[in-house]
Amino acid sequence: MKYGKILITGSSGVLGYGFKKIGGKFPSAEFVFSNSSDCDLTNAVQTSSYIEKVKPDAIIHLAAFSGGVALTKKYPAKMLRDNLLMTLNILEASINNDIQKLLLTLSSGMYPPQARIPIKEEYIHEGSAHESNYSYSYAKRIMDPAIQAYREEFGLNVIGLVPNGIFGEFDDFRFESAVMVSSLIRRFYENIDSSEDIVVWGDGSPLREYTYAEDLANIFIWCLENYDSPEILNVGSTEEHSVKEIAFIISDIMGIAKNRIIFDESKPSGVHRKSTDNSNFLQISHHEYTPFRQGIEKTIEWFRANYPSNVRID
Repeated sequence: MKYGKILITGSSGVLGYGFKKIGGKFPSAEFVFSNSSDCDLTNAVQTSSYIEKVKPDAIIHLAAFSGGVALTKKYPAKMLRDNLLMTLNILEASINNDIQKLLLTLSSGMYPPQARIPIKEEYIHEGSAHESNYSYSYAKRIMDPAIQAYREEFGLNVIGLVPNGIFGEFDDFRFESAVMVSSLIRRFYENIDSSEDIVVWGDGSPLREYTYAEDLANIFIWCLENYDSPEILNVGSTEEHSVKEIAFIISDIMGIAKNRIIFDESKPSGVHRKSTDNSNFLQISHHEYTPFRQGIEKTIEWFRANYPSNVRID
């Protein structure tokens, strides 16, 4: 590999664990996995000191304050502030410590809901963010001009990758912060032996793209090695399923009757569709994604084997 020591921030998240799974495939690289207990990335002094101590050749910045709709609505200021501070602090520390390459993680959720479908990278600033996650969206969008600015003024080799929904083993299954897939897995599992209905918010029609975390870890490593352009890059799978289809896939794997699932149309459904265009990435990488159902089967198998002791549920 080009980079001998790679620092991965936010390694306690689902994507961080994806990197831990594939680390053995790259014996020439030393991965340093960090989380908030190692360094508060919202603190500029701590961030610079930590990176100076670790002395990485490259940084993959995954750390973020994020979660489901409930968490976003509860902490909009923290969502904006913490993510902005982490981005700026990691950029400044990279300059001050001569980091050879920095990879920033954006989010497909940042794209404007009125964007043309499928969403291309250049649509990032073509409209306002959705009201349900505006603070997180703008914190992620700022990475795009930050990449341009820090490359231009400081010559920093920084790139930005845009995943879509992420799922996999070691996901966050806490109800307050879990995203849809992990929330459904937990709720369905905990109600297997019940005869009660399982209520899902919305009418089930919105379409969503999800990418298996191990796929994204491999993609990030590939881009670290092979992608050096200033333009952000959509890298998520474009396999698309409705919320209803996702609920039925999970229920089928778990052996839960579909007629127990009730879609509460009085609750918000969210943006109907936010499909991304990953053709720029596929043209240069030819990556093949894990099929959604196969990734869900692996995730549920892990959840069953580890619930509740090794699962983030509280």
